[in-house]
Amino acid sequence: RAGRARTLQGRPALRLALSAIGGPRDEALSVILSLGLGLTVLAAVGQVDSNLRRAIATELPDRAPTYFFLDIQPDQLEDVRARLTDDPLVSDVQTAPMLRGVITQINDRPAREVAGDHWVLRGDRGVTYAATPPPGTQITQGEWWPEDYAGPPLASFSDEIATEIGLSLGDTITVNILGRDLTATIASLREVDFSDAGIGFVMALDPAALQGAPHTHIATVHAGPEAEARILRDLGTRFPNVTAIPVREAIDRAADALAGIAAATSWAAAATLVTGFVVLIGAAAAGEPARVYEAAVLKTLGATRRRILASFALRSGILGAAAGLVALIAGGLAGWAVSRFVMQVPFRLDLGSAMMIVGGGILVTLLAGLAFAWRPLAARPAQVLRGRD
Repeated sequence: RAGRARTLQGRPALRLALSAIGGPRDEALSVILSLGLGLTVLAAVGQVDSNLRRAIATELPDRAPTYFFLDIQPDQLEDVRARLTDDPLVSDVQTAPMLRGVITQINDRPAREVAGDHWVLRGDRGVTYAATPPPGTQITQGEWWPEDYAGPPLASFSDEIATEIGLSLGDTITVNILGRDLTATIASLREVDFSDAGIGFVMALDPAALQGAPHTHIATVHAGPEAEARILRDLGTRFPNVTAIPVREAIDRAADALAGIAAATSWAAAATLVTGFVVLIGAAAAGEPARVYEAAVLKTLGATRRRILASFALRSGILGAAAGLVALIAGGLAGWAVSRFVMQVPFRLDLGSAMMIVGGGILVTLLAGLAFAWRPLAARPAQVLRGRD
């Protein structure tokens, strides 16, 4: 026994901890499951929040226009374009005619019977017309109508939305515009990018289909910050009916709203984490008799109290790291899925948030483990071992 004691005293703390790392299996499982569940929710919220914030705060402002102008009358369009294009600080101006319409039928059937409660059927949608494809249009299926087309109404529809509601080339769609039902045949599908806050219409019609219908125009303007106030003042003075939407302010408000939602979700996740912490404390308390026995055996073999405490702390830290890594993997996958398929923003792992999750798991289990380590350290080996006889 004396020889074994000398051997044990020479062991590094890591080897000593690993020799007892197993501990009660139920305790290890409880730690990983209870703590990991709360950390998983926090990890997922953190990853989604950071990716949305990056998309809104850094990527969107680089692509989004400075202003969005609405309600431009047809006889005002050329004057508005002239004012904007003559400004050297304006880098790009895009305009498009716009009407509002409600999709009522798909292939002569009620639209909701075909597409259910899809968002494109909720209320009215913006509808435009164009003789030629707008700049940057990417047609995925079919062809755009000829510039001088004058036949039955044709439509170009968003490829993504068409897939979601079951539309394909040759299908018909009925839109109620200004109280009149207009049925058009899908002639082409095209990509529509709504993520840059620019002009994007789910549906575009040939000009002859809307000939004579009263409508207004919209415009997007890309300009430097120093030109924003002057543009707003000039257009507001000359065209008081035109509505200007500062996109930068809208982005800031969206970011603030996102921060509030993320904070509320984090509090909900914290409640789950508190529940897991309670379970963790219970598991640590239940495993205390086993640690008393371990400490007694290790003392008998020559281990010091400091080395035994280090082994307990290291075991708790490893269990916390395991719970944190499990939560990080599960939460990261959940964050990627939400970002990619729900929010449709590029996903990038937030290493800062990830390290906080792993560190939090280690800290929580370490505190819980050390809280129940003092009684095992104070126990007298002779009494403990005689009690096991």
